[in-house]
This record gives sequence, structure tokens and C-alpha cells, in this order.
Amino acid sequence: MSTTGVVQLRLVSIGKRYSGTKALDNVSVEVAGGTVHALVGANGAGKSTLGKIIGGVTRPDDGEMFIDDRPVRFRDPHEARSDGIATISQELSPMPHMSVIENVFFGIEPRRAGVVQFRQMRRQYEDLISQWGFSLNAHAKVGALRTADVQKVEILRAVATDAQVIVMDEPTSSLTSVETSTLHRMIRALRERGKTIVYVSHFLDEVLDLADTVTVLRSGRLVRTAPATEETEESLVAGMFGAAAAAEHFEKRQHLSAPVVLDVSGLSRKGVLNDISLQIRSGEIVGLAGLIGSGRSELARAISGADPIDRGTIAVDGTTRHIRSPADAMAAGMAFVPESRKDDGLFLELSLAANTTFADLRSVASHLGVVRRASERAKTRELLDLTSVQPPNPSAKVASLSGGNQQKVLFARWLLRNPRVLILDEPTRGVDVAARAAIHRLISRLAADGTAVLLISSEIEEVLGLAHRVLVMRRGSITREFSADPPMEAVMEAAFGLGGRTTDDRAV
Repeated sequence: MSTTGVVQLRLVSIGKRYSGTKALDNVSVEVAGGTVHALVGANGAGKSTLGKIIGGVTRPDDGEMFIDDRPVRFRDPHEARSDGIATISQELSPMPHMSVIENVFFGIEPRRAGVVQFRQMRRQYEDLISQWGFSLNAHAKVGALRTADVQKVEILRAVATDAQVIVMDEPTSSLTSVETSTLHRMIRALRERGKTIVYVSHFLDEVLDLADTVTVLRSGRLVRTAPATEETEESLVAGMFGAAAAAEHFEKRQHLSAPVVLDVSGLSRKGVLNDISLQIRSGEIVGLAGLIGSGRSELARAISGADPIDRGTIAVDGTTRHIRSPADAMAAGMAFVPESRKDDGLFLELSLAANTTFADLRSVASHLGVVRRASERAKTRELLDLTSVQPPNPSAKVASLSGGNQQKVLFARWLLRNPRVLILDEPTRGVDVAARAAIHRLISRLAADGTAVLLISSEIEEVLGLAHRVLVMRRGSITREFSADPPMEAVMEAAFGLGGRTTDDRAV
């Protein structure tokens, strides 16, 4: 395809670090003008980070970027837009108090003598809608729109700015099949007009259908860049994961005769979860694998009462429980370690003692309901020792601890209640190797003591190393079940919707 007169990108030796972890390591990619260039990789491979660097959302620590051989270094997305690059981020960021039309033309409103020409802006908006086939009320407040419609606003804004390069990060994750088809038609039309599309996606069928070129990333490093015609879904999966990395494995005895502790049946929430049923027995760790957006975290939040459900039943130890809030879940014997300890788990400015005893203040309170500080400190020290928190100082603020020790404080909190069900969403995210190993030993010990554990992790090695069974989620449904220690390749093919059954698994 000719690239004359269209924008080309070149990224040379790009590096990006977060708290010492390399999100990108010496990545070099050339994006030909007037093409669709896809970035693919597993969760955490660095594909979204690379897209954000192109769009000025994130600054690289190392390397250079060139537009048509001209070096650029954007400080923010505004500078990138001024240079013809627009980003449609997975984390949508419109202005919710403004209307659809105001969002689409924000900063590029037609003006005369400094005055916005609203009639002209409405005509331009109607032309956009007619041209691209998205149906949106121009005057609706964006804050009242569903996620799919907000995504359309972002897409229309990128088109309205006449951007020459458009970075699309998981643009179809919230769209229906009909809306996805409309977006695909738009992308092809943009390419025909010489626009350059950087397309970040984990839907490999979409990538192969749309892209001219595919770059594969693994653990922050470049695996290869190749024409899409030379790739298959299977070759992309192989490139994204390679040989299975070594993982810490624990002894896994069968639990077929153990009593069922958690029994979930027909759990549904419109547009999020589709008729989910699962059982976890006493002492069993069930791993939940799947891609970001597959519904794993949403399922954890639904079971634990953090999010509502439309229908379905949840039983603990054979008793059906009406879980409508986290308090209901706690009363039923559940404990939940959420994905974000800082946003949803810990009170960072409070002490270790306050955080640890928060889930069961009655255990350290007098009969009048007054917290007995000596009892609180003693109980906290006991739990901090059990979870190896350093330093084990009940008076210290949680904010002063490392990420791994903060995570262990969450485990200490739930040990106080001796939960029957423990739901873990990314329990080792952002912790160092030593803390990770300590948390793994703690999870294994809790299971050995009879706790039923639901483990969610984006790191497939973690799931395979700990779980007695593995359930795979895709688009809000459980699509496959594996017994202990399945091949990594089989699990990942199931996560991407590829492949058939093996002797080690069964369709759900």
C-alpha cells in the first residue's frame, strides 16, 4: 500500500518502567502510514503502554519516536493532538457534565470573532453522524450515557479533529456486535483516506480481519512484527506466551469428596455476566483465568456483594444466602481481597491495627462496644506475625508499608474472621518476588485448613501454580473447565476462544 502523503511512525528502543518493573524494554516498531497496525500481547505485555506513549498519554523513560523522520516527544495528549495523533483510551475520559456535541468538538469549535457558531457546529455534527453511522443524541449529557455510547463519543471526537494517526485501545470491548461492525467499517474507511490506525486489542479474530501488520509483545519486549497475512490466531497466541514460564507449584490433592462450600447458580447481570454457575469445595483453590474484560473481576464483585446481580443464587455451606452488600457476604462467611488495595481495600492513613481489626471490631471491643486498644494491638500483632508483615508494628500507618506488606495486611484482616470462602482478585499485583512467594504460601495454607478459595489472576503461571481446577471466562461466561495443571497453551487458547477440547478439560 502506498504511504505517500500519509503519516508514518517510528519508535526506536522505547523503554518504560513503573516502580522498577519494566513495562516496555527496548521496543522498536515502525508503523507505515495509511495502514492498520495492531499491537497484541497478553495482559501486562505492554501493548497499551506502547499505545499510550504514541498518543502522548505516557512519556517513555528511554528511546525516541519519529513522525515522518521528525523526532517528537509529547508531554501530554494535547501536544500529540496538535501533531495529528488522537487516542481512544480503554479508560474513557470524556467530560460528563457536557453534551455529546460539546465533547466531540471540544477545543475545535467553529468560531467567528471568538464566538462559537452553534448552528455550524450542529451541521458538522449531523454530517459526522450521517457519514459514520453512529446514532447519538447531540444534546445528551455524556455522564448519563452507557459505556458503549461514551466510546462512540471518543471515536467521533478523534474523527472530528481530523487526526492523521488514531490510537484505539480495546475500542470494541464495550460495543455490541452490530456496533463493532460499524466501527470496523469506519476503520477501513479511515485507512482508505490515508489515516493511520494503531489498533490495540486482545480479540485476535478482529486483529487478523482488520490489520495490515501485527506487532506481538511479550512481558514488555518485542517478539516480532509481521504482515497480518502471515499470522494465524494460533501463531499469535504462541508468540504472545512462548514456552510456559516456570511457576511455583504446590501439592494438589483431589477434593471430589469434600463438601461444597460455595455454590453459585445462574448468576447473571445484563451486559456483564451470563448465567454463571460454579462450585468450590472445602480446601479447594479454583483459579479463574481469562482476558481483561472477560468478566472475572465483575464475577468476584457480584459474589461478594460489591456489585448487584439481576438473578441467580449463592449458597455457602448448603444455605442459600441473599447477598446484596459486602456486609451480607461477610455475614455469610465470605472474605474478598479486591483488585485495587488502595482504592477498595485499605485505609492508607490509618494504622495497621485499625485496618486489620476493621472486619471484626467485636473481637477487640468491650461489651459496651468500645475498642480495647490493648486487645486490638495484641490481636493485630498475632495476625501480622501469621502473615509475615514487616514491620509488625500495629501503630504504623499502612501507607508507610511496601506494596507486598500492604497486601498481606488485607490477608491479616480476613484471617481474623476465619472465612469459609476467600475471593482473591489479583492478590500479588504490584508486589515483589519475596512477597509474592509469601502470599502464595499463605493462600495454600488457608486452603489446607478448609477454606474455599476463588483465585483471579492475570498471570497464568500464578493460576496454574496454585489452582486445583481452572475455569476460563470469556465475554461474561465460563466457557471451559480444566483439572489441575492443564497445559498453559490450552488455557490461553480457551481464553482467546480458540481450539477444541482436550482430554484434560471439558466444555461448560
